Amino acid sequence: MTGGGEFDFIARLFQPLAGEGALDLRDDAALVAGRAGYELAISTDTIVESTHFLPDDPAGSVGRKLLRVNLSDCAAMGAEPFGWFLNVARPPARDEAWFIDFADGLAADQRRFGVRLLGGDTTGTSGPLVLTATILAWVRHGEALRRNGARVGDDLWITGTIGDATLGLAALRGACADPDGSLTQRYRVPEPRLGMRLHGIAHAALDVSDGLVQDCGHIARESGVAITIEAASVPLSAAARSSGAAIGRLLAGGDDYELLLAVPPSRAAALQAEAARAGIAVTRIGRVWEAAAGGRVMVLGADGAPLALPRGGWQHF
Repeated sequence: MTGGGEFDFIARLFQPLAGEGALDLRDDAALVAGRAGYELAISTDTIVESTHFLPDDPAGSVGRKLLRVNLSDCAAMGAEPFGWFLNVARPPARDEAWFIDFADGLAADQRRFGVRLLGGDTTGTSGPLVLTATILAWVRHGEALRRNGARVGDDLWITGTIGDATLGLAALRGACADPDGSLTQRYRVPEPRLGMRLHGIAHAALDVSDGLVQDCGHIARESGVAITIEAASVPLSAAARSSGAAIGRLLAGGDDYELLLAVPPSRAAALQAEAARAGIAVTRIGRVWEAAAGGRVMVLGADGAPLALPRGGWQHF
């Protein structure tokens, strides 16, 4: 670190990211004016070196991933993000040059997604680099999408494609080919599916971070329903199809950050029209069923028989 210690570090690298309400990062808190008719949605995520990103991942992509996984939570609730907080636990091995690139990645995505840094905290650590983002977003009163709204008879839809990030991590570890780098890019820099107006279309939603099957389980449990996934309908990229990876591995992998939606059949056309307006692909992949005890998720093969999966999804501990 170049002279001045912690406060100079903040002033040089993160003060340029500060926006309205941040008080130039010179006070103990930000001041955010209310917005009539809206609720404040708040989400936080932590990413840890060697767990959520690799030690040699480009610093700029680490910054973008940190911000984007939080933006994905906003997309899942139908909320409009405007500001965020950053906490950094910095080990001695991470030098000034690394954090300059990190801040450049954040700046690029702040411009793209229209958000501003409001504050945060920095500290030293003898352990791995730990980064936490807390994001703030506005959502109209009563319009937030939640996990607990799925209803019997709803269809299950997914945005984008599934499994690319899992294969991207494998490629970085030398266990999978990635000729054009698209799989690696999906792992390092997810695409938050902001911009879809889903209130009145979807009954429930979440973003797929821990694996499609496991996250279906979250909706099933919270909504008191059962879910079937039709494996043959799950959208895969050309790179994922050519990898030869087993479908079970792709359904259980994490870091997809696609939106999982429970939508009544009567609103399917509205969903497809809204997705087309937002430039986001959507695919129907399953169905919501009545269940005596909610939480059951079944994956069906092309023949309609249940598939056995090696694991359900990512577990942090």
